[in-house]
Amino acid sequence: MRIAVVNCNTTAEMTSRICVSAASVARPGTVIEGVTPTWGVPAAEGFADSFRSAAAVLDAVAGLDVDGIVLAGFGEHGREGVRQLVEIPVVDITEAAVMFACLLGMDYGVVTSQPTAIGPIRQSLRAMGLYERCAGIRATGLPVLAIDTSGEEVVAAFLAQSEALLASGAETIVLGCAGANGIQDTLREKLGIPVVDGVRAAVSLCEDLIYQGLRTSKAGAFRMKPSL
Repeated sequence: MRIAVVNCNTTAEMTSRICVSAASVARPGTVIEGVTPTWGVPAAEGFADSFRSAAAVLDAVAGLDVDGIVLAGFGEHGREGVRQLVEIPVVDITEAAVMFACLLGMDYGVVTSQPTAIGPIRQSLRAMGLYERCAGIRATGLPVLAIDTSGEEVVAAFLAQSEALLASGAETIVLGCAGANGIQDTLREKLGIPVVDGVRAAVSLCEDLIYQGLRTSKAGAFRMKPSL
């Protein structure tokens, strides 16, 4: 089984780190293949970045010879386009993380990078039909590439915003940035509630879809575009 984990930005170091996280939960025999767009943005932190990265991701996945795709951009646009482009399972880390969170508690909260990332995330959650169970989306104010370092400052910033969401009624916390993978265990210990990393959740869901032989429906919205 081969799963492509597609970064939404052009920072190859971030792709490598995401793939390490993905491989840590992959089943024996599953091969994780990192994909970094050849053009786009170094970090996606708002609507303009998100739309640019979506187009770059569509270019990056075209022609991939894999069994499934994980889109590793939290709240980024493009998942519907990729699902129209391919027949294999496509799992977005935003959907995967929130679905896991909803299985572990009633209301969830999302902690992300910059305030400009909140709009695209909110839009994505509404499109998923799970925004009603969102207790809030809070930003750390840290740039995406700073979060990717996962140092003490990052943990402290995510902890502070998670505690605020907990006070607002969140029962689970979702890490709203692929670069934050690696701090979920520390946050879980400090908060005493489930903390979900979307990369790991998405890999697990993608494997299950592949094992069950399920593929993207082409009956309607994701029907293949006719060849000219």
